Amino acid sequence: MSNATAPATGPLAGIRVLDLTAVVLGPFATQTLGDWGAEVIKVENLDGDLARNSGLFRNRGMASVFMQINRNKRSLALDLKTPAAKEVLRRLIPSIDVLVTNIRPAGMDRLGFGYEACRALNPKLIFAVATGFGQDGPYKARPAFDEIIQAASGFASSIGTDDKPEFVPSLIADKLTGMALVQAVCAALFHRERTGEAQMVEVPMLETLTAFNSVDMLGGMSFEPSLGEPGYKRLKHRKPAQTKDGWLTMLPYSIANWCAFFEAVGRADLIEELGIRDSVKRNQNIDKVYAAMREIALSRTTAEWEELLLRIDVPHTSFTRQTRVTEQPHLKAVGMFPVSEHPTEGAVRVARPPTKFAATPANIRRHVPRLGEHTTEILTELGYTEAEIAALVEAKAAKRA
Repeated sequence: MSNATAPATGPLAGIRVLDLTAVVLGPFATQTLGDWGAEVIKVENLDGDLARNSGLFRNRGMASVFMQINRNKRSLALDLKTPAAKEVLRRLIPSIDVLVTNIRPAGMDRLGFGYEACRALNPKLIFAVATGFGQDGPYKARPAFDEIIQAASGFASSIGTDDKPEFVPSLIADKLTGMALVQAVCAALFHRERTGEAQMVEVPMLETLTAFNSVDMLGGMSFEPSLGEPGYKRLKHRKPAQTKDGWLTMLPYSIANWCAFFEAVGRADLIEELGIRDSVKRNQNIDKVYAAMREIALSRTTAEWEELLLRIDVPHTSFTRQTRVTEQPHLKAVGMFPVSEHPTEGAVRVARPPTKFAATPANIRRHVPRLGEHTTEILTELGYTEAEIAALVEAKAAKRA
């Protein structure tokens, strides 16, 4: 990674993205677009993205969360409340393919860069907006953050219970919606490629997480009238299994898996007793099935279980501690966490792009930018002279590193 970039090799090479997002959801999405080859111009206010100070850091403004979701971007620092900065954006929009924002639509309208205004500047523009709540519903004007969406979607209730909901200690709503935003942008680009038609795309967090969770959350409510309780009962029983010396997750899944498991541990009697060969009966007895497995798990060490389960081809894995994830054997073998030298932050570790394209590989071309690192470069590309750029900076309409 360097300021002098390598060529983009991903399938989106040649696509230009204007990134008007902040914090996690939007930047996570636009980093993926950048990894896949798009040129991404990140517009930040003069104080920078709030995530710049989220997590640990060597230097203020370059904290760990920000470092994980803002590579392959150039940083242009503008105060979009000023007329001069708005003029910069008006010059920039005609040259881009996709505008991505998680500013609420009313806020974009107030700035003067709502969908209709941007389409007037660039009729071929894909305008992608991530919202907290769909703009056709009564919550459309509400602000939203990850925990708000976990709560409103029923996700927290499905993780805990209705009486005691719990949050997943991860920004699951932000990151899942970010992934959905990438899919939406790519689909819209594909449609434009086939038909020439651009469009606005909205990806609401509440609806996205709800749809994601509904696969197993609705349960009996999948039918009208309901056939039973919501949820997927067996998931509540899928818990880490304690072994003689630690923990393991073992997941016999198919009929063959369950039979092989009980036969291998000398409990073939449970195959008939628990109705293992009949999926309906097995599901009816799922409490007893998992209770038997947990009791049996205590009879061997983790290493002994791994050897046995690998031999009989039953899905399993030992647990990786957070502090050891970079040493997990498979992840280490595939180079999941490359370390590179950042010009100001020193040695930094990131998770590489996980998706593999055989003909158009994703690549990491640019280091995570300092605030306004590319302001001069981008303004020069737009035709501004050095004197004009200096005047913008002096007037606090722009900022450069």
